[in-house]
Amino acid sequence: MTTNAASADEPPARPRRRAPAGAAVLREDVTEAIRTAVFEELAAVGYARMSIEGIARRAGVGKTAVYRRWRSKLHLVLDVVSAMAVTGFPVPDTGSLEGDLRLLYEVTSRALRHPVASQIIPDLQAEAARNPDLAQAFQKALRDGQEGVASRIVAAAEQRGELRAGADPELALDLISGPLYWRSVVIRAPKPPKGYLEKLARATAAALRAL
Repeated sequence: MTTNAASADEPPARPRRRAPAGAAVLREDVTEAIRTAVFEELAAVGYARMSIEGIARRAGVGKTAVYRRWRSKLHLVLDVVSAMAVTGFPVPDTGSLEGDLRLLYEVTSRALRHPVASQIIPDLQAEAARNPDLAQAFQKALRDGQEGVASRIVAAAEQRGELRAGADPELALDLISGPLYWRSVVIRAPKPPKGYLEKLARATAAALRAL
């Protein structure tokens, strides 16, 4: 005899679970809008005057959307600054050491002269002197981004026989990355004159060959 009742050997049907009321769904487009707003707010008012309210207003979201993702202004900035290390700069592949250096310098020079970057980097450097957590994240973002590119430029030059193998990586990083950061970030010089980046690439290549 057939029956509509469930067999005793079969487990009872489990009730379908419902998402809790008000559960937060962290939309990626909102997250990216907040990250973009952080850069814009940093450039506009600086870290000290930056607020969650200002970031939310610039991103077009409520404060709750920000606090769902980051519990404070510091954690938000630490996350955004740390993300800089992930993106970094594209690794040049021109086929020569001088060509790679020149392309890197052209890209870096444009990036450092960008209105947002030119405001944010000096401000964060000043704030990092008072905030060890921010100092560590900022240093990692800058170092990881530059170190990854510099090491691959040197490795490619070694494979081509343009540099001897085993060059000091720390010194190579300083030689490659130091000049433009000194010029653009420390003394905040204007746009390099015509031919400057080409001469810098030539001089840096010569210095790397001497290691």
